[in-house]
Amino acid sequence: MFDTLKKLTQLDEHSWSMFSHILTEHQYMKGETILQPGQLCKHIFFLQTGLLRSFQLKAGDERNVAFSLENSFLTDLKSLRNEQPSELTIQALEPSSVLSMAKVDLVGLYQQSHPIETLGRNLLETLLEEQEEYASWFTLYSAKERYDLLRQKKPDLIQRLPLGQLASYLGIRRETLSRIRRLK
Repeated sequence: MFDTLKKLTQLDEHSWSMFSHILTEHQYMKGETILQPGQLCKHIFFLQTGLLRSFQLKAGDERNVAFSLENSFLTDLKSLRNEQPSELTIQALEPSSVLSMAKVDLVGLYQQSHPIETLGRNLLETLLEEQEEYASWFTLYSAKERYDLLRQKKPDLIQRLPLGQLASYLGIRRETLSRIRRLK
């Protein structure tokens, strides 16, 4: 996690020590839920190992909106920021090791450490940028272009996810994804 955080800001030893004290480690089995719809999201998560997905139920169908690979952060930004019940489910697709930090603890550290305040801001901006980029895929790119972007940006997902999960994430039907993959 420290190496990932260094990309967001520099933490001195004292700030890192304070920050590490608000982290809690959790182990999740495949299929286990981390966040359910209706719960308030009060944490930012860091995936150490495993694979997580974030999805919403729409007309009885699961719609994947994010996949998180090792060494990445995730949360439900809308619920976390506005203290509204989550519309997302976050679920482990593989056995996963996750660090969590409570928003209240992180905000409390902002008063004590400017580097941690900078880290928090940069972290939330990064999460927002990722969401905005994914949302733009559907207005700017065709189904084939979305698949090509995914292959370029997250090639591990293509290997680790079933076809139906990939299709849902790309906003297309399984049959369409199969046709696109045959074109390669």
